[in-house]
Amino acid sequence: MISVTKLDGKKYWLNPHMIESMEETPDLTITLLSGKKVVTKDAPQDVIDQIVAYRCRLGIAKQEL
Repeated sequence: MISVTKLDGKKYWLNPHMIESMEETPDLTITLLSGKKVVTKDAPQDVIDQIVAYRCRLGIAKQEL
């Protein structure tokens, strides 16, 4: 799981495998495979860095090289 911060300041935990897309409008809107959207204060690169770190911890990143 990765953490993001919603606009109200609350932490929200997401399964990064369920992320379909991210769009900066100017807040970051994360769309999940279910169609649910989560609007966050986070910078896109911060979320990407968390996803990469999460995948490295699982050992998945090695499969993608």
